[in-house]
Amino acid sequence: MTITASDLTLDVPHDTQRNRDEPSVLATPSHPSQHVLFVTPEIADFVKVGGLGDVSSALPRALAAHHDIRILIPAYREVLNSGLTIRRVGRLPAYADLPACEVGEMTCADGLIIYVLLCPELYERAGGPYGTGPGGYGSDGWEDNDIRFARLSLAAAEIAAGHAGLDWQPQLLHLNDWACGLAPAYLRWQGHMVPTVFTIHNLAYQGLFEASRCTALGIPDEEFHIDGVEYYGKLSFMKAGIVYASHVTTVSATYAQEITTPEFGCGLDGLLRCKAEQGRLSGIPNGIDDSWDPRTDAHLVQAFSANDWRGKRANAEYVRHRFGLAPSAGPLFAMVSRMVHQKGVDLVIEAAASIVQAGGQLVFIGNGERNVETQLGRLAGRYPGAVGVYVGFDEEEARCIYAGSDFLLMPSRFEPCGLSQMYAQRFGSLPIAHRTGGLADTIEDGVTGFLFNDVNLTSFMQAIQQAFSVYHSTELFYAMRRAAMTGRYHWRQSIGPYTQLYQRISEEAGLEVKASG
Repeated sequence: MTITASDLTLDVPHDTQRNRDEPSVLATPSHPSQHVLFVTPEIADFVKVGGLGDVSSALPRALAAHHDIRILIPAYREVLNSGLTIRRVGRLPAYADLPACEVGEMTCADGLIIYVLLCPELYERAGGPYGTGPGGYGSDGWEDNDIRFARLSLAAAEIAAGHAGLDWQPQLLHLNDWACGLAPAYLRWQGHMVPTVFTIHNLAYQGLFEASRCTALGIPDEEFHIDGVEYYGKLSFMKAGIVYASHVTTVSATYAQEITTPEFGCGLDGLLRCKAEQGRLSGIPNGIDDSWDPRTDAHLVQAFSANDWRGKRANAEYVRHRFGLAPSAGPLFAMVSRMVHQKGVDLVIEAAASIVQAGGQLVFIGNGERNVETQLGRLAGRYPGAVGVYVGFDEEEARCIYAGSDFLLMPSRFEPCGLSQMYAQRFGSLPIAHRTGGLADTIEDGVTGFLFNDVNLTSFMQAIQQAFSVYHSTELFYAMRRAAMTGRYHWRQSIGPYTQLYQRISEEAGLEVKASG
């Protein structure tokens, strides 16, 4: 594909952002407002492991403009220490081996109402939402995660059924990832017809437990079979969400298609193909909010715009100094990610020597698998002044890296949606990414970034070499930057699709939804 700077300038006007952000469908008499309980194991306001935390903070706030949407999360230690007043508003009884708990209510500064599940023995502990490691998965996961998240799922079902004693009752549940997967199942088993949306943010994490745990979780014996919660002899929370929800969504159109194939379906592709054939699987892309604006972001060393690059250069100088890199006129490559195999960190490590030899520099920020963190440390030692690594995560540093870098590396083996590429584009850093999932949907190759087709070093390096070529073609490089910065991926665009979906599944459930106003 051959593109010139003039092509980009003509095709991407700078003043169309507001029109592109407008939702196609608002809450109207034909698409009424609803009471929605958004259930999540993490939210960036208090505790975040990955993209789900960002989504759980931003999407409900976008939808709140047209729906009465409230959030349910566990009362982790970080939530209790947030400084917000928590008012106890409900109580839920014990069920099977799930302990009794209370429901608290708190209100964020912007008016968003959050219900918190108060159960000290399950949630008030040091560590992450899922365990003690960076992600809390696998061997780092809490041994009682089945109880912890079955309790969250059951609480959501009980609130939806009106059994929690609250003065508010949802008309619909919006559930997120495996940790909420039993909620639609509990509703079904208890005979309640509340419609549910189950969103898959990453199919690879499925919440698998021994079949012997079913009794402790109050799962009926007759539900442990191939058309129920059984997954190759184990209990799967993810499968429960897919089987029993009214509708399943993923976070990009391409990923919705990919997970119906054996390559990306994680053993659930047959079930997901059936859902797709029934019209009960769709992809609604994620977006970013107004805080990602280089003209106003207070986290940055200096603000900038698509017509004034002085601030971007100031951020680049800060990043180089912060990571111990030498002054350079070459491109600055960045990776802002969980450092795990899925994200293709091994490919970046393999490519590092070529990038440095060509005059580039690299910075990494994130944490994850310990062996990957160790390899990154060795890489920085091998190329002092050219490679910098920060193991951990800091929001302010990450934003400065997006703002200061020229290219963002995202060679993910799979990526349901991805937010980093959108953040980078908004801050004028061109993503170099594998053509998969949401990356394929949000990056226009040669226009707003670079895509490569195969997960191997040869394919990845071809995209990196193209990036170097564009970097040295100044006019084209700045034209691509401007095109990326006018990106249209905002959360407001999700309001219409979700509103239509909420209305549809409510009508299918035979529920009357009152028009707003």
